[in-house]
Amino acid sequence: EKYEATTRLKEIRVQVGKTGTITPVAELEPVEIAGTTVSRASLHNAEEIERKDIRVGDTVVVEKAGKIIPHVVRVEKHLRTSELPQYVFPSHCPECRSDLSKDEGGVYIRCTNPFCPAQVKERVRFFASRGAMDIQGLGDKLIDQLVDSGLVKSFTDLYRLRSEDVKNLERMGQKSAEKLIAQIEKSKGNPFSKILAALSIRHVGSKTAKILAANFCSFSDLKRATADQLSAIDEIGPIIAQSVYDFFHEEHSVRLINDLESVLEDRGQRTENRIEENRRQTADERNLFSDIDDDSPNSSPLSPVLCPLSSNTIVVTGTLEKFKRHEIEELIERLGGKCTSSVSSKTSFVLAGAEAGSKLDKAKQLGVRVVSEDEFLEMIQSSES
Repeated sequence: EKYEATTRLKEIRVQVGKTGTITPVAELEPVEIAGTTVSRASLHNAEEIERKDIRVGDTVVVEKAGKIIPHVVRVEKHLRTSELPQYVFPSHCPECRSDLSKDEGGVYIRCTNPFCPAQVKERVRFFASRGAMDIQGLGDKLIDQLVDSGLVKSFTDLYRLRSEDVKNLERMGQKSAEKLIAQIEKSKGNPFSKILAALSIRHVGSKTAKILAANFCSFSDLKRATADQLSAIDEIGPIIAQSVYDFFHEEHSVRLINDLESVLEDRGQRTENRIEENRRQTADERNLFSDIDDDSPNSSPLSPVLCPLSSNTIVVTGTLEKFKRHEIEELIERLGGKCTSSVSSKTSFVLAGAEAGSKLDKAKQLGVRVVSEDEFLEMIQSSES
């Protein structure tokens, strides 16, 4: 099968993520790659557009990275027949017009307004998603309506909704409204780790949330924790620790957490009452997984042929060109590997991108293999061929 193709770049749009990240997206003339039609591809960040000199109207080569995720490899500049203008990255948020700010020492550009409607919608979507609070029936169009109407200004407002508030919205009715409210109510029974995972804390996914929940009994405990105390936890590195610390000390986040605790308690649900039980459950899960030998052939349910990374424990560090962090971790797990956030002698290899820091240094000290993004892609593609 063909895993790359040539097509025309029609437009570059920008999307606002749940943490304010402004991600440029290539709108392409539809082209078939490996049996699927590709019409969009992430351009990742402003620096990649500039480095590859990508311009609207260009003929570009599109590849499925890891044979899964489409991305723009290069521009066919010899086919550029006219003087196309360079792409100018926006200086203001396309949704709320707030100023944009580049991460210090990083490549990502963000909207600085935590009340930006686009950010609010994305945070509510993430909060309600299956991997977070799993609120069934709360689809994208309904979330758009709830935010646009002012009924929901943050995900905490979901717990204030009544069936009367939503029954007259498009594609809703009394029965649909009652089912939605019942699902929102049901989500209050989720374990503390799920609540943490739903908060859109940078660098904190479901796995890291479980680790945090196993070490801290409540939001109050997390608020009191220092960055050093957080980074001392196994599999919590300094970047994640600082992100968690910052979240629980930012004024907007503190108000959000206080409000979340308040609405859960007002609806007859006290988070503190079940956190210790959830902590024990999460700790038991971690002990169960720690008993599995990483080198055991039974550690992956699929054969090594189907899982080229089977039995590999991998640490990802730095900024990658072709993948966002969650994308590369999903790809690694899909191919049978296990992602961890700290380097040890048991680490199979470290996948290092730009600006890799302490984890790269530790890998060199321990003699752990370090691979680049291109080497990683060659590795998995040669295994699949």
